[in-house]
Amino acid sequence: MKLNSGIRYDKDGMRVSLQAMRVQTELLNIANENVNGFDKIGYQRKEAVVSSFSEYLGTDGISTTLDDKVGRLASSANPLDLGLASLGYFQTQSKDGVRITRDGRFKLDKNGNLLSLDDSKVLSNNGVPIKLPIVPKSLNDVVVNSKGAVSVFNQKTNKLEYVANIGVVDTNGSLIISPDVKQGFNEASNVSLEREFLSLMPVTKNFDANRQIFIIQSSNLTKTISQLSSMS
Repeated sequence: MKLNSGIRYDKDGMRVSLQAMRVQTELLNIANENVNGFDKIGYQRKEAVVSSFSEYLGTDGISTTLDDKVGRLASSANPLDLGLASLGYFQTQSKDGVRITRDGRFKLDKNGNLLSLDDSKVLSNNGVPIKLPIVPKSLNDVVVNSKGAVSVFNQKTNKLEYVANIGVVDTNGSLIISPDVKQGFNEASNVSLEREFLSLMPVTKNFDANRQIFIIQSSNLTKTISQLSSMS
C-alpha cells in the first residue's frame, strides 16, 4: 500500500503576483500603523506574524502580536499621570466592559472618582472603581507609590489616608503583585522609527519585484491575445 500526500498549488503567475502584493501591502499597513502610533501614549508596537503558508493563504496567513516591551518614560507635570516601568496593564471600566491599557493619564471628577481620559472608571486590584473619600484641593495631595497604592492627604486630620491599590494585570487579567508604578510619568510608545523604516525596505523591494513581474505577465498575455485574434 502506498500513501501519497502533499499540497497542490495550481495558480497562474498573475494571480500569484497579485496575492504576493496583497501580502506585502498588509505588512506595509502594519508598519505604517506602528509609525503612526509612535507619539501615542501607551501604544504598543504590533509585530507581524507571517504564516509559512502565506503564499497559499494570502492576507489570511498574516496575524499580529503585541510587543510588550516597556516604552520610554517621560516626566509630566500631572500627579495623576501614572507610567508603568514593568509589564502589565491598568484596568478601566466603561459602558462596554472592562478594558486594559498602558495609558495612565488619569483625572478626578467632582465626586472624587478616578477616571481615564475617556471617562472610564479606573479599577482597583479588587476590581471595583477607585473613589477618593476626599476631593483634594490640589492634585499634589494624591500620592501613588511604586506598588500602586493610592493615598490622599486629609488636610483636616493632617494625615495621609490610604484609598486603594490600582489594579495592574497581565494580558490574561491576572493581578501583578508588585507592579512598578511611576507617579508623574507618561509612558510613550515602544516603537522605534529606525526599526520600522528598516523593516519596510525588504517589503517594498518584494512588492516592486512582484509588480514588475505582474506587468511583464500582463504584457505577454496582451500580446498573446492580440496574436490569437489576428489569426482568427
